[in-house]
Amino acid sequence: MTETAPAAAPRATASTFTTYSPATGERLAEYPAHGPEDVARAVARARTTQAGWAALPASRRRELLLRWKKALADDLDTVARTIARETGKPAGDAALEVVLTLEHLAWAARNAPRVLGRRRVRTGLFTVHQRASLVHRPLGVVGVIGPWNYPLYTPMGSIGYALAAGNAVVFKPSELTPGTGVLLAELFDSAAPEHAGLLAAVTGAAATGDALARSGVDKVAFTGSPGTARKVMAVCARTLTPFLAECGGKDAVIVTADADLDAAADAIVWGALSNAGQTCAGVERVYAMREVHEELCARVVDKAAALRTGAGADAAYGPMTLPGQVAVVERHVSGAVAAGGRALLGGPDASGAVAAGGRALLGGPDAVRAPYVAPVVLTEVPEDAPAMTEETFGPVVTVNAVAGVDEAVERANASRYALGAAVFCGSGRTGAAIAARLRAGAVSVNSVLGFAAVPALPFGGSKDSGFGRIHGEEGLRAFTSVQSVTVQRFAPAVALTSFAVPAATRERAVRLARALHRRR
Repeated sequence: MTETAPAAAPRATASTFTTYSPATGERLAEYPAHGPEDVARAVARARTTQAGWAALPASRRRELLLRWKKALADDLDTVARTIARETGKPAGDAALEVVLTLEHLAWAARNAPRVLGRRRVRTGLFTVHQRASLVHRPLGVVGVIGPWNYPLYTPMGSIGYALAAGNAVVFKPSELTPGTGVLLAELFDSAAPEHAGLLAAVTGAAATGDALARSGVDKVAFTGSPGTARKVMAVCARTLTPFLAECGGKDAVIVTADADLDAAADAIVWGALSNAGQTCAGVERVYAMREVHEELCARVVDKAAALRTGAGADAAYGPMTLPGQVAVVERHVSGAVAAGGRALLGGPDASGAVAAGGRALLGGPDAVRAPYVAPVVLTEVPEDAPAMTEETFGPVVTVNAVAGVDEAVERANASRYALGAAVFCGSGRTGAAIAARLRAGAVSVNSVLGFAAVPALPFGGSKDSGFGRIHGEEGLRAFTSVQSVTVQRFAPAVALTSFAVPAATRERAVRLARALHRRR
C-alpha cells in the first residue's frame, strides 16, 4: 500500500527524516538527519581530499570535471526522475534543468584554467624593477546550502564553480530534495573515485545547515529566503567566514508601447508560471504602457488560461513543492483583490482559497490534496499591496498600467528586491538603454531569464536579493582568494624602501613624482 502524508513535507525522528512526493503524498525515501559531528567528519574528509585536488594541474581537474559532466549526462533520466519526484515538476522540466546544469558545469571546467591562471600585472615608474603578478588560490572547503525549487541547477552554480576553482564542497541540499544532492555526490565519486569525498552531501533540515555554517568551512554559499540568509550570515559572522547569498526576487517586466505584445505575453506567462512560479528570478510584476495594457492583459490571460495544471506529460507545471507556500499565494491574491485589484484569471473563491483545477485547495483535515494552484492574473493592484512588495513564489502575475517608461522604471526599482528583470521593446537599443536604468543584477531584453542560460554571465542581486555572484568569471573568482606577488628583477637605482636612502634623494623622488602627476 502506498504511504501518504497530510502534507508533502519531511518528517524527522531523532536521526532520520522521510521525504514525500508533493504531488501525491507518496513516501519517497528516508535520509539521515546529520548532526554537528557528522558534518564535522564530512568537512574534515573534504579538507584532506582537497589538498590533493588543489595540487593537480588545472588540465587534470578539467578532465575529471568533464568526466563528471559525462556521468550526469549518461544518467540524465535518473537525475531528472529524482528531481521530478522530489519537486513535483513535470519530467520535461526536470530534464531541462539537468541540461542547463550540464552547460554551466562544462563552462566552469573549461574556463577555470584561463580565468584563474597566474596573470602578469604592469608595474609603475617607481616599481619598474619589480615583476608583479596575481594568482587566484582555492579557499579550501566551501559549504553550499541549496534550495528545493531547482535542486540541481541552482546549487551547481556554486558547487561546479567551487570545484573548478580547486576547492572541496560539502553540500547541504534542501530537506525537501535530499535525494538529488545525494545522487549528485555519488555520481562525482563514481567519476573521480580517487577524489571520493571531495564533494560530500549532508542531509537534514535547518539544524544541519546551522552545523555546516559553524563547521569551519572557508566560505558558505547559501540560496534561500532573506530571513534565513540573515540567520546563516549571523553564524558566519562569528568566525568571519565569507558568505555568498542568493535570495529571493520580485522581478519586474517593462513592456513599451511598440513591443511585440504576443511575444511579450508568451514570455510573461512562461516566466510567471513555469515551475509553478517557484523561481527566484521569475516574473511577478509587469508594467505595461497604458496604451497597450488592455491588449497585453488579454493576451496574457488567453495564454495562461490554455495551460493545464496537474500531473502528467501534458501538464504545464506541477504542484507547489513547499506546502506552506499555498497560504502565501492565497494571502497575496486575496489581499490584492481586497485592496482594489482585479483578478482577470483565477483568484479567490468565496472561502478565500485560490482555485486549483476547478476546486478549492483547502480540503478536510485528513485529506491528502496535492497543492496545485491554477494560474492567477491580476491587474490594478496597489503598489503597496503584499502581492507587489513581497515575494509570492507561486503562479501569480500582476500586470499594471503605467503612463510611461519613467514611471515603469521607478516602480520596478522601488522593490526591496533587485535580482532580475526584463524589458520588451520594439528596439533592442532602446531596450538596452532602459535595462541600464534598472537596479536588477541581470536584465533580459525581449526575453525573460535569458541570462540564466548563458554560463559566462554572472548571476546575483542586491538588497534583499542577496549579494555576491555565481556563474561566469566572477562566479569562479568568488570561490578563490587573490594573492598578489612581486619579484624583484634587479636592484633599483634608488631604494626608496630602505632607511639607508638619503633624505635629499627621497626629496628629489618626491619632486619628480609630483611633476609627473601634475601633467594632464
